[in-house]
Amino acid sequence: MSQESTTPDLAERTRQAFAAASQHDLDALLSFFAPGAVLDLSDVGIGTFEGVSAMGTFFEDWWNTWAGHLIEAEQIVDLGCGVVFARVREDGRLVGSNGHVEHRRGFVFAWAEGTIDSQVVYLDIDEARAAAERLAEERG
Repeated sequence: MSQESTTPDLAERTRQAFAAASQHDLDALLSFFAPGAVLDLSDVGIGTFEGVSAMGTFFEDWWNTWAGHLIEAEQIVDLGCGVVFARVREDGRLVGSNGHVEHRRGFVFAWAEGTIDSQVVYLDIDEARAAAERLAEERG
């Protein structure tokens, strides 16, 4: 009898979360987060949001600033111990503007029991990767 892993493929789950975010599907996106999850955007000057309700309000407000918007993970790496690093590209046009905005960031996800406990976004992708590696080592 074949045995299948009951451990979720965190890289795939992370890809699915980015797909939901890119489609601006709030319910689908929030389903990936634990009820008390933390979204830390302090490195990019936005702040920290605790709990899915606060995160949902932030995501809706953020998406409403865009006339066209795409967020995609260019690289996703499962570092073990529930830690995932992603290099992310966000691109679009802000409401009321003809100017195009594109940037890349590093995201660090801490997963537990199939949901995201925390997501931290870094301006510097190398700094994000190093933070993710440290977190995986600490959790190991």
